[in-house]
Amino acid sequence: MQLGAFSISLAVRDLAASRAFYEKFGFEPFAGDGEHYQMMRNGDTVIGLFQGMFDNNILTFNPGWTQQCETIDGFTDVRELQKQLKAQGIEFANEADESTTGPASFVVVDPDGNPILVDQHVG
Repeated sequence: MQLGAFSISLAVRDLAASRAFYEKFGFEPFAGDGEHYQMMRNGDTVIGLFQGMFDNNILTFNPGWTQQCETIDGFTDVRELQKQLKAQGIEFANEADESTTGPASFVVVDPDGNPILVDQHVG
């Protein structure tokens, strides 16, 4: 099962303070509007800082992307991942429309209540 790039999305109270904090660990901003969310990278490690966008931290996988957000050929489509997980009895909080193609996402919640977003941005 190829899940693609991994990042953690952190629900933060003060985006500027969180960005400054993670910059001290060597993270550098590379995407985001800088007011509501900021994506930051340190080598292959990616974190997203999100202010007021959701309540919990989220584990995020991006099928079709490398850690540098470059498209990869021959990846496992999000709808196929969803089918594989359904076959294993995983319950979904939000599902991708399996009749579509291209970008889509689904959300599952692990046994400890941690949301996992599988968010495909490529076709």
